[in-house]
Amino acid sequence: MRKTITAVAATLFVLSAVPATADPVIVDEPDTSDLNNTWTFAPLGIPVFGLIQSVVKAPNGIIPN
Repeated sequence: MRKTITAVAATLFVLSAVPATADPVIVDEPDTSDLNNTWTFAPLGIPVFGLIQSVVKAPNGIIPN
């Protein structure tokens, strides 16, 4: 029984070290050059101008002309 527990512990130890030997993942910075329209400009954390525009257009969507 003791040999089995030791073998399992050794296997888990070896397997836990495998991801550490993998190549690191390199992530580029996101392209934010196109984030300057009314739906992405968000000084307060929400797109203020886009929110106002959608609220103004909402009655037309509910009750069509």
